[in-house]
Amino acid sequence: MKSQSKEVKEKPLMWWQLSLLGIACTIGTGFFLGSSIAINMAGPSVVFSFALAAIGTYFVYEALAKMTTADPQKGSFRTYAKKAYGRWAGFSSGWVYWLSEMLITGSQLTALSIFSQFWFPNIPLWIFATGYSVLAIVVIVSGPKGFDRVENLLAVLKASAIVMFIIIAMLALFGVFEGDAPENTVPRTFATLFPNGVTGLLPSLIFGFYGFAGIEIIGLLAMRLKEKSEALKAGKVMLITLGIIYMASIGLALTLVSWDTFTTDESPFVTALTIYNIPYISHIFNGVFIIAGFSTMVASLFAVIRVLVTLAEDKDAPAIFGKKVKNKYAIPALGLTIVGLIVSIVLSLLMPGNIYEYFTTAAGLMLLYNWFFIIGSYGRLHELSTFDNVKRLLGSMLVLAAIVGTLFHETSRPGFFVSIGFIVVIGLVTLLMRQYWKKHPQKPVDPTPKSAFTKIKS
Repeated sequence: MKSQSKEVKEKPLMWWQLSLLGIACTIGTGFFLGSSIAINMAGPSVVFSFALAAIGTYFVYEALAKMTTADPQKGSFRTYAKKAYGRWAGFSSGWVYWLSEMLITGSQLTALSIFSQFWFPNIPLWIFATGYSVLAIVVIVSGPKGFDRVENLLAVLKASAIVMFIIIAMLALFGVFEGDAPENTVPRTFATLFPNGVTGLLPSLIFGFYGFAGIEIIGLLAMRLKEKSEALKAGKVMLITLGIIYMASIGLALTLVSWDTFTTDESPFVTALTIYNIPYISHIFNGVFIIAGFSTMVASLFAVIRVLVTLAEDKDAPAIFGKKVKNKYAIPALGLTIVGLIVSIVLSLLMPGNIYEYFTTAAGLMLLYNWFFIIGSYGRLHELSTFDNVKRLLGSMLVLAAIVGTLFHETSRPGFFVSIGFIVVIGLVTLLMRQYWKKHPQKPVDPTPKSAFTKIKS
């Protein structure tokens, strides 16, 4: 008799393991480099940007975690959007997420390649991009165990790098290192705290949210929790940890040197320590940037493959992308993701730098548009207390403030309009699909959760 193919059960996660994976999926180049742009916009008040972003992100994640606890779904946020608003919401949410992550992943690969040229300047960017892509795919197809091990290791390394900076910065303040004495940069007036006013704080808020982007991936991984009710605890610990080390590290950097010393093409942590001539500090942080970018890129690839598979299984994408070749891996979904990755890399290498930056800014904003689906779905699917509704409102207002804030700076303003263009296109496609759905009503699908890595064994 032939043995029936049976799905491999992924190793259940404890809540602290999900927190660690969350840190791995969240700390990326958006924080290590994007914080410099935020500092240039807001000055010392940038610390408030990260604090407000942490609060807003928590309210959104709380909504997602409570939906996961009550109704675990492998499609996570897009499945809840579908249940709350209808098929159009699940379709548009899934494709907005896939497209935005593809653009962001392409920019991450380009950044990784540029960082690698710091050590090997004569090697072309496309070779590094290809190498990192292959390595990321190897991690994905190695299954849950390989993914967990790699991401957990990289999480520890990234968090350790930030803690290392905090310790070095504190020692520098006490005069342990040789070099110029730290400037007296602690703001004491409103004008020094908000050197560019509120209109400087608002556009920096988006970079605060970029520093916490990744809660959708944690929502997908929460399916593996041994106790689904601990999803909220895992997220709370993760966000509190990130909030503390983010604000502490940026606050110390701003204490060591004046805010107008930082440049957008260098990490604030390297700039802050330059005056002390600490050996190999630029090399250390260059390695950290590569680790951070690679880690978040792998997490993004995991998420988009899973979302694509669930779209196909819900008949919101061609059925082939839900197929498993030889009952082992979702090769078609992986294949389309690789094609999207190649296109994104080519665009990033061939397009003028500022044009491609508009696309990646738009992609980051599109991720936040999905957060509105999460908050809205929570309100429609659950009976909420008055306090829950207040938190939903505050979360929505903070996310909206970050989006609208991009209009107040010439760097991010074009990205806002590009993101609206993407949304309009996906909206038009959704309208066309609604006509198709009316003619071809959807049949009920098997609700049984399947593997995050779509790995099967006979």
